[in-house]
Amino acid sequence: MKGRAMRVAILGATGQVGREFLKVLETRDNFPIEELRLLSSSRSAGSEIEFRGKKIKVIEVNEKAFEGIDIVLASAGGSVSKQWAPVAVQAGCVFIDNSSAFRMDKDVPLVVPEVNGHALKNHKGLVANPNCSTAQLVVVLKIMHELAGLKRVIVSTYQSVSGAGKEGMDELEKQTKALVNEEPYAPKKFPKQISFNLIPHIDSFAEDGYTKEELKVIYETRKILELPDLPVTCTAVRVPVLVGHSESVLVDLEKKVSPAQVRESLANSPIVEVWDQPEEGIYPTPIDCAGEDPVYVGRIRRDTSSENGINLWVVADNLRIGAALNAVRIAEYMVANSLVGQKVTT
Repeated sequence: MKGRAMRVAILGATGQVGREFLKVLETRDNFPIEELRLLSSSRSAGSEIEFRGKKIKVIEVNEKAFEGIDIVLASAGGSVSKQWAPVAVQAGCVFIDNSSAFRMDKDVPLVVPEVNGHALKNHKGLVANPNCSTAQLVVVLKIMHELAGLKRVIVSTYQSVSGAGKEGMDELEKQTKALVNEEPYAPKKFPKQISFNLIPHIDSFAEDGYTKEELKVIYETRKILELPDLPVTCTAVRVPVLVGHSESVLVDLEKKVSPAQVRESLANSPIVEVWDQPEEGIYPTPIDCAGEDPVYVGRIRRDTSSENGINLWVVADNLRIGAALNAVRIAEYMVANSLVGQKVTT
């Protein structure tokens, strides 16, 4: 199937990530599309979305919606993916899922192509896209592991409200306006006030005191890096930022390397940009990264508490590298390596 234009469906086309899929696809000249099918629930069916100068009508997902489609880009929630992924795979599609429904399934590749694209070769029609915080983190960790070997990873995430969808973004904007005008605005989407605040609570708490979001980072990182015993710990924090996730990362390495060596290794990656001249005010922030494709890294320095430790600051647009862009890159990788088009039988 190399060279043939793809027939693509977006499941959850009217949602925030669904629309980001469209923005990403608009710019991908090396990923020709013969047909684009926009799928949603009955609530959004019938609406129209413009793509490359043409209006495409959104249709309600149904049993026949995947016929003739090569690749499904899905971002409609775990329950929706569980319902429709088997239908799409049976129809001969590759189903690339942005939800957490299948990420830890041993038979489903969990992939960031630049890190573990090889895991796609044995796919069974279903591929998982990682958590947004994990996606940007593993890009950096893979490079560090190749440079000096990973021994332990400690990460604190500072996650924008767009990670909670449009409702999260709306709540930050409305709550901020209300507070500035000294008007009440009770939290709805978040457990506490998010405007002028931060919340160390994303998703529900597990019995061990970690949130599900933190556990996703831990377990998904190990799976993608193929390091099942890697010590990883995480604290996930919601911050009053519209778009862009930031991470403070401490990496303990097997070998001692200098910050200069780390900068050089990261700079050699085609999807990483190093902004690391703090004395000149050059380091990445979420505003710098919104709408951009790279993973940005700065504040690279030795850790003062461990002999082989390196501290880094990692920032990326969570709607792109953490969702839509990574899913499209998975699709491109699969097309380029002739991994699309073989019907999976069950």
